[in-house]
Amino acid sequence: MRALLVFSLLLLAACTRSSASRVDERTFRVESPAMAIGGDSANRHLASRLCPKGYYVVNSESHKGGVARATDAEDPTTIWTIRCI
Repeated sequence: MRALLVFSLLLLAACTRSSASRVDERTFRVESPAMAIGGDSANRHLASRLCPKGYYVVNSESHKGGVARATDAEDPTTIWTIRCI
């Protein structure tokens, strides 16, 4: 039973991770997972790890159904373009 609980928590953690891709030397595109609450905490956490001296959000987009919008999910996906200071 305990192993099942640990496995389900690991799956949940994997589903709530943001991903980042480099645009240029100091600019990144951060994509959050679809979350019902629509919070930006996953993006903020990853942005602070990418830019330890600080960052600012150049552009912020929100889409329902994910980045490719190929799913019928109602939860929004947030996409940030950030620039490190």
